[in-house]
Amino acid sequence: MARQEYSADVVVVGCGIAGLSAAVSAAEAGANVLVLERAPKDDRGGNTRYTESFWRMKDHDTIADDFAERLAENAAGYLDPEVTKDYNRPYSDWQPLLRAQPALDPALIEAWGEGAGPAVRWLESKGAKFDYLPIYFLTVSTSRLAPVGGGWALVEALAKWCETEGADRVAIHYETTARGLIQDEDGRIVGIRALGPDGPCEFRGNSVVLASGGFEGNAEMLARYCGPQTQWTRPIAKGGYFNRGEGIRMGLEAGAAPGGDFGSFHAQPVDPRSGAIEAAVVTFNYGLLVNLDGDRFTDEAPATADACYEAISRDILQQKKGLAYVIHDARLDDVPNWRLGVRSDQAPIEAATLAELADKIGVNFNRLQATLAAYNAHCPPEPTGDAFKALELDGLRTKPGLIPPKSNWSRPLDRGPWRAWPIMCSNCFTFGGLKVNPNAQVLDMDGRPLPGLYAAGETMGVYHRTYTGSTSVMRGCVFGRIAGRHAARSNV
Repeated sequence: MARQEYSADVVVVGCGIAGLSAAVSAAEAGANVLVLERAPKDDRGGNTRYTESFWRMKDHDTIADDFAERLAENAAGYLDPEVTKDYNRPYSDWQPLLRAQPALDPALIEAWGEGAGPAVRWLESKGAKFDYLPIYFLTVSTSRLAPVGGGWALVEALAKWCETEGADRVAIHYETTARGLIQDEDGRIVGIRALGPDGPCEFRGNSVVLASGGFEGNAEMLARYCGPQTQWTRPIAKGGYFNRGEGIRMGLEAGAAPGGDFGSFHAQPVDPRSGAIEAAVVTFNYGLLVNLDGDRFTDEAPATADACYEAISRDILQQKKGLAYVIHDARLDDVPNWRLGVRSDQAPIEAATLAELADKIGVNFNRLQATLAAYNAHCPPEPTGDAFKALELDGLRTKPGLIPPKSNWSRPLDRGPWRAWPIMCSNCFTFGGLKVNPNAQVLDMDGRPLPGLYAAGETMGVYHRTYTGSTSVMRGCVFGRIAGRHAARSNV
C-alpha cells in the first residue's frame, strides 16, 4: 500500500482546546492547516471535551487576583539563585541555561495572564458563552469563570469554525495517530509520520504544533515517570485515555528540553465505582478519611476543598491499593447542599450503625471504632451557635495530640445513620512535557527554539507538584493561539 502524503503550511497534532486554538489561529493568519486527531470524530476534543473548563478569572477580561502568585508558588523545586538571577531582566537577555530550565518561568506566566482575557473574547467570537457557573466545591478560595456547556462547547465551537468558515484552510484527519517527527537535512521540523485508518501516512508542513495531551493514558510512561503506585490511578474522563504521550516523546527524541514535573500529575478524588465524567467526591472536609486498615492518614481539612483536594488525593494514592473511604455520620446533613460535592452516580454505602458500616466497607470494626474514638476525644467542645461555619474555614481544630490533626470543621462522628464513599486518586493530566518559550516554540537543551516545532496544552510542561486550579484549559487556549499565529507567520 502506497504511503499517503498530505501537505499544508502548519500541521497540528491534537484536537482539544490547544490543538483547535492553534489550528483556527493559524488559519485566521492565512495558513493552510492539517489537524491529526487520534480519536473518532464523535470523541474528538481530548480532555477538553469532558471538563467543565473553569477559568481562574474575575471577569471576561481579567485574571483572578491570585493567578500569578499561585502559579509562581508551584513553578519549580528549589531554584538556584545564581541561575535564576536574570529572571528580572528582559527574556531576550536571559542566558540559554536559564531558558532551558524546566521551571515555569516568569515570562510564561506573563504571556499566560496577558493572553487569558483576549482568549475568552476570541472564543466568544466563535460562538462560546462564558458565565459565573456553580462549581461542585462547597467552599472555594478564588474566582472562576466557565463556558456555558463546558469544554465540549469550546471544542464544538472551534471545530464548527474549521468545518464552515475555515473549511478551505483547515482539514481534520480523525483516527490518525502521530508516530514521529520529520526533519529536513538542516534539522527543521517539517512534518509528522502517522498511522491513519488506511495505513501509514505523512503530513508535511513548514511548522508542527504538538498539542496531543500528556501521558495519562500510557501505563508504561506513568510507571516510569510517576512510579508504580500509578497502577491504582486512571484518567478522570474518557479523553485522557487517548493521551498516550507520543507528542512529548517525539519532542524529547528531537532534542527538546523537558518542562514541568515529570514525576507528578493533576490528581482528583473520585468514586472508583463510577464511570461518570469527573465523579468527584469532595465532602471529606466534613468527615474522616480512613484507609483499608481503618486508620486516618491525613488532615481532612487543612484548607477549603478546592485548595487541598489534590494533596489529599495524593495521600490516598499512597494507601493500600490506593483506596480510602470518607466516613460521615448524620451531621453531614448540617452542611448546606452537600450533595453538590458528590459527583458520583453511585449511591453512598449506608448503615444504621458503625459496626454495620465497617462490615459493608470491609474494614475491621475494632480498628475503625478506635480511630473514631480517638478523633472524637480530640474534637473541641461541641460547637454552639455559629461556631460551625460549613461554608468557610471555621478554625474548629482538633486538640493537640491527635496525629494527624484536623484543622477545620472538627466535630464528633457518633450519630447514625452513617454514610461512606470509596475514593481513589484519578489522573486528570500529567505535568511533564516540553519546555517552550513565550511564543510557544519548543526549546532545545541549550534554550534555543527547535526550528519549526511548537507545543501547547498538556504537551507543554509547566506545572510542578500542585496544580493551580482552573488554569489548564486557559493554558491550552492561550498558548494554542500563540503557537498557531507564530507558526503561520513563520510560513510567510
